[in-house]
Amino acid sequence: MNKLGRGHRDKVQQFMTITGASEKVALQALKSSDWHLDGAFDIFYSQPHAKSFTDTRHLEEFYNRYKDPYTDMIMADGITTLCNDLQVDPQDIVMLVVSWHMKAATMCEFSKQEFVGGLQSLGIDSLEKFREKIPFMRSELKDDQKFKEIYNFAFCWAKEKGQKSLALDTAIGMWQLLFEEKQWPLVEHWCQFLQARHNKAISRDTWSQLLEFARSVDPTLSNYDAEGAWPYLIDEFVEYLTENGIIQKGRMKEWL
Repeated sequence: MNKLGRGHRDKVQQFMTITGASEKVALQALKSSDWHLDGAFDIFYSQPHAKSFTDTRHLEEFYNRYKDPYTDMIMADGITTLCNDLQVDPQDIVMLVVSWHMKAATMCEFSKQEFVGGLQSLGIDSLEKFREKIPFMRSELKDDQKFKEIYNFAFCWAKEKGQKSLALDTAIGMWQLLFEEKQWPLVEHWCQFLQARHNKAISRDTWSQLLEFARSVDPTLSNYDAEGAWPYLIDEFVEYLTENGIIQKGRMKEWL
């Protein structure tokens, strides 16, 4: 590693710290990704060897530390304890990324299979390794494809069991959390519009199409196509923006 420049040495060290991998493995992954850390992480975690870094016995002990005393699940209290141990706020968006990795079916609970399987896939078998992996999971939100997967995962994860739609208050909270990360300028207007005009649960179609709208339509609506196949709720939102003078002739009011 002495032959490497300082920038490359720093990346190797960062990669080893987060993944627990050897210097040789770190160098292979980084060289394969042309020295892009995110790409190197993707290469590393897509390989079967990532699982070999976990100890099944440690995972069992780790799970039991947070398991509910009355059921074979980690429930809200256990997740709060886990967050305290990780020094992460339970409302932090990184906990959504954690749940996505675990393929959790429901908010605020992990089955044993979800928890152990998710940590195994991440190469985590201790609190220290979990803490070290938090920066990597945050970085995944900056990847457009992974963000889309996490966004779509959030719909089923956040809705009540047995319900097809997502309660409006829950949907608004999730949108504010997710779009704070992606910085969509219209998110607060969208939430205000829903509370004023809709006040009903959100369908999966509306949920998934809103991300596409936020990604493809300029915040000034300059490229909005009224004949496009958007859900009626999004078309109504565009009308709301215009009617209330939020968008005027292809530009947003400067004070918004």
